[in-house]
Formats: sequence, C-alpha cells, structure tokens
Amino acid sequence: MDISELRVRLEQHRQSHLLQFWDGISPEDQKTLFDDLSSIDIDRVCQYFGKATTGLKEAQTKSDDRLEPVPDSVCGSTSRMTSTEQRSIFDSGLRLIAEGKVAAVLLAGGQGTRLGVPYPKGMYNVQLPSAKTLYHLQAERLLKLQELAFKLTNQRGVIPWYIMTSEHTKEKTIRFFQQHNYFGLSAENVVVFEQHMLPCFTFEGQIILADKHKVARAPDGNGGLYAALAASDIISDMRRRGVECMHAYCVDNILVKMADPVFVGFCHQRSADCGAKVVEKAIPTEAVGVVCQVDGHYEVVEYSEIALSTAERRRDDGRLTFNAGNICNHYFTTDFIESIAKQYDEQLQHHVAKKKIPFVNEEGVVSTPTVPNGIKMEKFVFDVFRFSKNFAVLEVLREDEFAPLKNGPSAAKDSPAACRTALLNQHYRWVLAAGGKFMGHDGTVLPLIPARPSSMPRTQEIDCEVSPLASYGGEGLEELCSGKILTAPAHVTPERIVTEEELLGASPAKQGKRE
Repeated sequence: MDISELRVRLEQHRQSHLLQFWDGISPEDQKTLFDDLSSIDIDRVCQYFGKATTGLKEAQTKSDDRLEPVPDSVCGSTSRMTSTEQRSIFDSGLRLIAEGKVAAVLLAGGQGTRLGVPYPKGMYNVQLPSAKTLYHLQAERLLKLQELAFKLTNQRGVIPWYIMTSEHTKEKTIRFFQQHNYFGLSAENVVVFEQHMLPCFTFEGQIILADKHKVARAPDGNGGLYAALAASDIISDMRRRGVECMHAYCVDNILVKMADPVFVGFCHQRSADCGAKVVEKAIPTEAVGVVCQVDGHYEVVEYSEIALSTAERRRDDGRLTFNAGNICNHYFTTDFIESIAKQYDEQLQHHVAKKKIPFVNEEGVVSTPTVPNGIKMEKFVFDVFRFSKNFAVLEVLREDEFAPLKNGPSAAKDSPAACRTALLNQHYRWVLAAGGKFMGHDGTVLPLIPARPSSMPRTQEIDCEVSPLASYGGEGLEELCSGKILTAPAHVTPERIVTEEELLGASPAKQGKRE
C-alpha cells in the first residue's frame, strides 16, 4: 500500500480528512480503507460534485420562457383512442413480444427505508388477498403477456426481465427470486445487475466517512442505468437475444403494465427511439415532474422549477398547458440505449439530493443526523430524452396505471393502503365490465362505483383481486365472471374464483411482511 501517494492525491482535492483515523485503526481496516479510497476516481467525483451543485443553482433559476409543452404531433392518448385503434396497437405490441423483440427493464436500486422495512421495495406486500409482493405481481404480468402473445401468433416469445439493483439490494433480490422459483419465470430470463455507487459529500464538498475505515456511498440514481447496462454486458445480452426495444419502469408502481403492448406498439409504429408514458396532472401545483421541451429539447422539468403562473396556464379546451405528468415509465430502442452508453453518458448531469447521511464524527463515533447533512449525487433516467431524434409520448389514465408506493403505512398519500385500494378498485371495475356483480354481506348488490365513504370503517366489502395470470389488463374475464354474483373478498384466478371463506380461512398477511 502506497499510503504516501494516496495522501498526496487526497490533499490535492481537499479530501485529506479521509485518513484522519488511519493511525488508530487495525491493519485489516487500513487495507479496507486503502482499497476503498483507491477505487474512487477522486478527480472525477469532485468534478461531479462541482457540476451538480452548479446545476442546482441553474435549475432554480430556469426561465419559464424557455419551456414549451410537448407538441400534439408526438402525443397519443389511450382515453382518446377508439377500442379498435387500441386493440390494433395492442396486437402489434404482442407480435413484437412473440418475436422476442421486447424486454422489461426494472429500476429497483432503492431500499424500503421510507416504508420502514430493511429489504427492497419489490419484496413488499401491501396486504392483498393473495399476499403477493410487487415482484410477484410483476413476474406474473410477464407470464400472462407471453401467453397472450402466443395465443395471437402461435409463437413462443420470451420477455427477458432485466432488474437493476444496487449494492444494498442485489443479494436480497437474488435470494428472494431463488426462494420463490422466479415466480414461474425461467431463471435464465431474469437477469439481475448492479448500478454504480458514488461517494456522498458534505454541503462544503468533502467526502463523508460512514465509519473510520469506510466511505459513505449511495447508488448513482436511476439514470445510472445506462452505464450499468454497458458495464454488465446487458446490451450485448439484449443483442444476442434479438431484443430491439425495452420498457423501463420503477419498482414501486403497483399498477405498472410492464412491457405494455399498447405503449410498445405505439412507440414502435411511430419509429420512436425514445418514449414516455405520462398521466394528466390533476392540479397545477401537483408535485410531479412535467415532460416538456426546454430550448427545443425534450426534458422532464420538476414542479419546483416552474413558476405558478406557468403551471396554471391552460389550453383552449381547459386542460393545463403543461399537463404531461412524468411517471418514470419509458420506452427505448436498443440502438438508442447503446448510443447513450457509448456517446452521451458522461454528458448526463448529476443532480443534488440533500439527505440525512450517517457519518463518523471527529471523535470516531458513528452518528445518525436528524436533518439533512450532505449530498447524494444522482442521475435521472429521463435525462436522455434530449438526445432523442424521434420522441413519443403516450398519455394513460392515472387510475389504470399509476399508484406509487413511496411512503409508510401511516402516510396519507402513496402508502401501502393507497396502493392496495388502487389495485383492488381497478380489479373491481374489471369484474363489473366482464359482467360480474358483487353482493354485500347484507344481501344487497354493491354499487358500480367502487368507492368507500370516508365515514365507513375499513372492511373487505369491495376487496376483489384478479390474478395477473387471469388477466393482464382486464381482458378475458367474461368466462370466469359473466353472470356471476360474488361476495367480497374474492380472488379471481385463471381456474376459478377463490371464495371469501377460503381467503378468510388462510393466515392473514401482515402489513409490510414478505411472502
């Protein structure tokens, strides 16, 4: 170990404090720290910090006259398509799946810290009647899509599932899938890879020590996808399999339609190299980023960067001018992803995330701050939009496709209970549309609108879950549900409807527990 050379390098970048405990730690810890520091390109990460903090100031002063809404020419909307149009696009997406040209890319690097659990979000159970986790639901949606594609084309296409994890989630994710036999998928088609980690900084630009012999690090954001795909040879694997396009999404959206044939078919028919699914903003001040144009390039602009007067602007039809709410649901061609990894990744800006980062103080004691004390640097997956040569936007209905799990059980918004309600309400609508009806415990037929008054205590009266193996998006339920009267809770599987007695006879799932 050439500690003298390392000291000089650290001093050149005002990081000599990283060796402040060197003389007092064991030889083993000295080697750990030396290897940790030697693995960091100090010059590069310090440049990242400088650019990120400068970029933060520029974002805060972004002029609204540089913003333009997404032009209608690149937009589509599922709610404005006829059923015939939507079915045609859906079938075109299924054909691509049958030909093995579509992959699903899951962004799953985050832990369940805000949910109050020590494991990855994908392993979370929101207390569905089936007790399925997010990973389980998503795996079965892929299985169903492959089945639908085969029924349409008589070709057995595979949707490879690429799961980007982090240092904190990779091993737990792999073990979880192994323990559950990949939920029916072939192990070779579930590819887990790891994104890069970056050092955390103080607001003054010093790298933080997590312990006397260890640097504090954090995942480099979902925009670290492109470098991770290249470093893990995932792009080569896609080429080998014949994958031409992919649908990338975040793990926490319980309603996500991964590898969605409508989205894939829509973008493919328009020869798009990059695309975004959006939902219409509910109100001008909704805390969601907006897909728009900045200086003629497509970007996602955070709600905090848009003046209220601009956010409140409306079109002639009364809709918000800047209404394309980003839901981290994106389409990319393999060619586009490869060009980003090879040519543009270093041009992607790191963004500042002010966080409470555990650190070792001057006395050598590890402390957990109660207020943000440092910066994590993150790239955003959508920052590549500006490199697109043919961009596409598809607006979908929020109640059909967006219910994120962001917060713990006590939160009023984006909580496990809110996600559970969103999914069960959707499935309730599916059963009604397929000709089924529901009866309450008092013998009365339940209303067609699956709403629960705020004054009504928590019950299971409208709890209806449809297995993804029975239906991907509400299709094909007539044979199971038409003319049937169900008593909730009910679980619709491909074979039959599991009754209330069977569900209540099973051991009840506990909030936040894994399968």
